Amino acid sequence: MNKNTFNPNVTNEDPRGSYTSVNGLTLYYEIHGAGEPLILLHGGVGAIQMFGEVLPSLAQNRQVVAVDLQAHGRTADIDRPLSFELMADDIAVLIKHLGIKEADVMGYSLGGGVALRIAIQHPEVVRKLVLVSTPFQRDGWYPEILAGMGQMGPQIAEQMKQTPMYQLYASIAPKPQDWPVLLTKLGELLRQDYDWSKDVAAIKAPTLIVVGDADSVRTAHAVAFFELLGGGKADAGWDGSGMSNARLAILPATTHYNIYSSPMLVAVVAPFLDAPMPVAR
Repeated sequence: MNKNTFNPNVTNEDPRGSYTSVNGLTLYYEIHGAGEPLILLHGGVGAIQMFGEVLPSLAQNRQVVAVDLQAHGRTADIDRPLSFELMADDIAVLIKHLGIKEADVMGYSLGGGVALRIAIQHPEVVRKLVLVSTPFQRDGWYPEILAGMGQMGPQIAEQMKQTPMYQLYASIAPKPQDWPVLLTKLGELLRQDYDWSKDVAAIKAPTLIVVGDADSVRTAHAVAFFELLGGGKADAGWDGSGMSNARLAILPATTHYNIYSSPMLVAVVAPFLDAPMPVAR
């Protein structure tokens, strides 16, 4: 049995939801499939269900640990801000709690920011890293997206009750009345400036950057991200020996709002995760 395999009797047809205490949170997670562990982190104002269309495919030959982040889904909020750094600490504790030595970590949007911070703050628990629609600095978003983030807050709570995101939240959240609180905290987080470029350049884990060609993350920023990780520097040579450990995938006809459910996402992520670990140079 692989050293990273745990709960081997759990199958994709028998997903199991659990709660555990992590840094003061009662954190909700589900386990799907069996094999190498993959931590799966959803986007803002979302939940595990965001990955409903791709999770079964991801779990075909690996054990997916899908998590509801602080104040999202079935994980209740606590008296602390929403923070990429704190949520990264939460997931690192969960990984260790589950007895996993190291895991592949995949995050989308908000969850991608958390995944990136896990690789920065807790590199020892990350085998491979997949970042979907994730910038390494705040201006990686298009200006109109940044403007929208500036409007995120309790004042739009009632308006957003007409969205599928609220309907999902209201159906599973421990305290649906906390909807305005989530939007307040999320708005505060999204308005904070950050630039993790120096930290990104130090990441050792093989990393796959995935964006849509019509994403909310600027395409040029995704390329800059790839280059920070060592990609796109030179021709790899006829035998590929000059290839870096970074990968970049730009999915055609794909937006920020459908990339997490696209079959093309699995088509690029699965081979990356299945490939042998590169030999240290």
